[in-house]
Amino acid sequence: MKKKLGLIATFLFVGLSVIYALDGGKKDTKEGYKYTFKIKGIKDTICYMAGYYGPKQYYKDTAEVNAEGICIFEGDKPLPGGIYSIVLPDKSGYFEFIINEPSFYMETEKDNLIEAMKIKGSKENQVFYDYLRFINKKAQQSQEIKNKMNAEKDEAKKEAYKKELERIDQEVKNYKLRIINEHPDLFIAKMFKASREPEVPEAPLLPDGSKDSTFAYRYYKSHYLDGVDFSDNRLVRTPILHNKVSYYIEKLTPQIPDSIIKEADYLVEKARADKEVFKYVVHYITNTYERSKIMGMDAVFVHMAKKYYLSGDAYWVDSTQLAKIKDRAETLEPLLIGKRAPNIILQDTTEKNWVNLYQVPAKYTILYFWDSGCGHCKKTTPLLKKLYEKYKPLGVEVFAVGTEFETDDWKKYIREHNLNWINVSDNPEINKNAVKYIKYTTLESLNFRSTYDIFATPQVYLLDQDKKILAKRLSVSQLDAYLAPKLGVQPDPEGTYEPKEPAKGKKSKAKH
Repeated sequence: MKKKLGLIATFLFVGLSVIYALDGGKKDTKEGYKYTFKIKGIKDTICYMAGYYGPKQYYKDTAEVNAEGICIFEGDKPLPGGIYSIVLPDKSGYFEFIINEPSFYMETEKDNLIEAMKIKGSKENQVFYDYLRFINKKAQQSQEIKNKMNAEKDEAKKEAYKKELERIDQEVKNYKLRIINEHPDLFIAKMFKASREPEVPEAPLLPDGSKDSTFAYRYYKSHYLDGVDFSDNRLVRTPILHNKVSYYIEKLTPQIPDSIIKEADYLVEKARADKEVFKYVVHYITNTYERSKIMGMDAVFVHMAKKYYLSGDAYWVDSTQLAKIKDRAETLEPLLIGKRAPNIILQDTTEKNWVNLYQVPAKYTILYFWDSGCGHCKKTTPLLKKLYEKYKPLGVEVFAVGTEFETDDWKKYIREHNLNWINVSDNPEINKNAVKYIKYTTLESLNFRSTYDIFATPQVYLLDQDKKILAKRLSVSQLDAYLAPKLGVQPDPEGTYEPKEPAKGKKSKAKH
């Protein structure tokens, strides 16, 4: 029978849902290790040991299972403390345990992993499995009450069932609190303490007699990390630390770059209490916002890269990785919202006139990178033209940059579709004889594909009259929604600037 322990906490409304995070132990041992497991119901096969790193589990080792169902994991160096699991040979089930002592013995049955568990030599795991048996019982009671409540139509009886669920939830909280108080030396107590959520007191009254409506949020956030010991790297090898950090930075913090950067620095400073915790927190925040699809979040990545990687704090990164991070940060920094867009000076379709982005007079400039052969561009360009016709009289200009290396198709498309905005591109002659033309332009203009990180088309930047970046990677409908209130007009009905059918984008030929 497959055991999914993580579902239990969902039934019990106890906040962080991972029962795997209810393990215990001491700091890493100074000797080797030997862990013996006997599982009735399997024999003459292989079982697997897995361990957590943040919220994910990874296979760490394998061991042969003999005819008596015994498998032994041992080594000359201690395994770092945390939550681990034994995965059954057919992957039909697994059970969790804590590594902190140098050796222990656990015995169970394949089809009754939790209830049948017997433990020798590990107080941590004994307390842990006593808790699991208790929580299983309460989960069953909770589910039975939920089933009755869902079938009940009488509101008074439903309310009674809710009270029963609240009573069970309180019993679970009390059980965990008792472990915290009676076993303060155990890791399970530390994890229970870390996973507790703040109990918010009643909001104080403001001078006018009304309640402070923001008090609950501010109190909850300021006390959310109270129980987390950032000096204990065992928490890295559980889901607890990750869940706490991710919820704090992604849910309790307004998703505005400046706010995120402030709280990221706060978390990192707390994480400096342990080098492995520091590594996890820095890597997690950096990676999360580097990969974010939300506009403007690249500012968080650039901040993290400069402050913690390029400063030399990221001890775990080799020179090759560091060079890539440096290159990425340096590419993105000039393109951050609020920065003045890098200038572009390129020839128009006549291949005689040089057009300077900075010299375009406009309240707002739409900087549009596109490719006449790109599927998405073929959908977007007519919509942008429609938007341009609406906003051109109001002081909006389009500065469209063709990304193709050959310009014949680009010119043909412009003629056929009457694109009467500013059209510029680097043509084969400029690319072939860049030294000859550098006196008319700039190196960043000639390298606009890398300057603007053009990895696919189309790409859209909205600039103000000083050519500072207001927004980027916008759809045409988003442009309309942004510009309309700024220029005192109504946005067009929803769907006006949406493609009729999806189309695949064309990858840029830009080299990075």
